Amino acid sequence: MKHLFLLFLLASHAVLAQDKKEVKPVAEDIVDPPLARSSGKVIIDGKLIAYTANAGYLILREENGKAKGKIFFVYYQKEGVTDPASRPVTFTFNGGPGSASVWLHMGGLGPKRIEMTEFGAPTKPPYRVVDNEYSWLDETDMIFIDPVMTGYSRPAEGTEKKEFTGFVEDIESVGQFIYLAASRFERWNSPKFLAGESYGTTRATGLSGYLQDRYGMYLNGIVLVSSILNFQTARFGKGNDLPYTLFLPTYAAIAWFHKKAGLEYKEVKSFLSEVEKFAQGEFTEGLMKGDKLTRAERQSIVDKLSAFTGLSKEYIELANLRVDIGRFV
Repeated sequence: MKHLFLLFLLASHAVLAQDKKEVKPVAEDIVDPPLARSSGKVIIDGKLIAYTANAGYLILREENGKAKGKIFFVYYQKEGVTDPASRPVTFTFNGGPGSASVWLHMGGLGPKRIEMTEFGAPTKPPYRVVDNEYSWLDETDMIFIDPVMTGYSRPAEGTEKKEFTGFVEDIESVGQFIYLAASRFERWNSPKFLAGESYGTTRATGLSGYLQDRYGMYLNGIVLVSSILNFQTARFGKGNDLPYTLFLPTYAAIAWFHKKAGLEYKEVKSFLSEVEKFAQGEFTEGLMKGDKLTRAERQSIVDKLSAFTGLSKEYIELANLRVDIGRFV
């Protein structure tokens, strides 16, 4: 038995030595690169908000410390806050997938924005960056995140991009960033929110569970901008009639605005109430019947679609009652 025990010890030492030899600590990228910092002021709702802007990278790492990727971010923090627990922080990102956070950052939520026309179109040159009087900075600090393979965020050398671009991989990498950012900037005790746009709403819902399960991080809320959680609702194609009914109120609102439909209604809400009732009832049932529609039933649907959208009855007939968004606009 004594000999067997000695052999076990020798074997154990050999295995441990082999493990130590294979796991090589990586010296580079142990410390996150320094951030670029600047200060600014913006007037929101009549109040002057002084803030600090931090821009730079956080390094995502493997369990052995080796760099896996780097995520670029911009962190806006209101100045003069002494208790982080009294100040919310919102992690924001656009969708795509494949989009940096520049659109929410410079188009909607940040303290600066690109000057646009009243209809959201680009202005003529020279272009200008102006104060954003609609920024969320009066209510919450914000961290704008560029997921890996968007903006300036990239995999580390030797790491393939596919490790970040899948549904699960995207949630894992952005989730790790949020965990690291909350730790580095000491925001664990702050009320924490996610704000995602388009595919970012899909990411946000996935992150809400992942952050809780993986890191024990409980969120205070989620903001979904241009939400899409069921992609069938926006896939115009044969065999999927959902978009044709769900988009109809939007078509009607656009037609009403341009005075092409609903002229008898002074308020768009009253008009849309009738459109939604039709979309959920007669229109949905008619599309499900397909070629079993009687001539009178089909004509009723054509007449109402024309009245609600401003499109000609002839076009609606040729489209087989199904008008996709590209053709409508």
